[in-house]
Amino acid sequence: MSPDAPVHSFAQRWRDRREYRRPSDERIVPAEFGVEILRDRDAKAFVTQHHYSGSYPAARLAVGLMRRIGVGQSRLVGACVFGVPMNERSVPRYIGVEPNRGVELSRLVLLDEVLSDGESWFVARAMSMLRAEKPDVVGVVSYADPTERWDADGNRCKPGHIGVIYQALNFGYFGRGCSRTLVLSRDGRVVSQRALSKIRNEERGSDHAARQLVEMGAPERDVGEEPRAWVDRALRSDAFVRLKHPGNHVYLLGLDRKTRRHVGTITTTGREGYPKEWKQAA
Repeated sequence: MSPDAPVHSFAQRWRDRREYRRPSDERIVPAEFGVEILRDRDAKAFVTQHHYSGSYPAARLAVGLMRRIGVGQSRLVGACVFGVPMNERSVPRYIGVEPNRGVELSRLVLLDEVLSDGESWFVARAMSMLRAEKPDVVGVVSYADPTERWDADGNRCKPGHIGVIYQALNFGYFGRGCSRTLVLSRDGRVVSQRALSKIRNEERGSDHAARQLVEMGAPERDVGEEPRAWVDRALRSDAFVRLKHPGNHVYLLGLDRKTRRHVGTITTTGREGYPKEWKQAA
């Protein structure tokens, strides 16, 4: 299938951090699947193995898509992770409630064997489990990153997408988030600005952040070198490049009547309200 095909004509799938595309007209057999809450370590192992980012967020709840393979037996074929938003202001800004009353749909990954409509079936049930397990949570924020990323060898390491799964689930579309400049390693990973701040200010966790930066290609810190000077030197090295980013697509979902009403006043839905075309997303 052409990479320039309209986004609605395929469903993205993953295995070992590689993207696969399934035709959009497939239908799963619901009797073959179930959902269950995952232990954090199991969710982390699955997500880091298969999701393109290779990373796992600070999770509040992880739900697994299980495929039945025999009497009393099943195996994990997908994960939906509701996490703590990276920006603590996003929930008050978008959902209109205190930070701990909202979550971000941080990771959604299904293996390539799951047919195309498996996403909506799975996420709808994951949302129900979220409401049951976290009754104080009244809203969900999710982001669709439209920008593809490529590594230094010209390999695509992250596809762009416009959030068709959120459209299918009637999330409200808020628009684009703020544009910004990303710092990328040579293998296409984004350097966390929060991690850089920890190093510069010698905050808790700065040693781990520094090790990660070196693992991404930064030169070793010299003996006696100030943290700020080292970060600046590392970012000037050829280990990193900068990429202008137009801002992610922002989708919102209210889980109770009051929050749904609030979300409905600041978002759009439907054919005219959602972003549509793959090529326009980039």
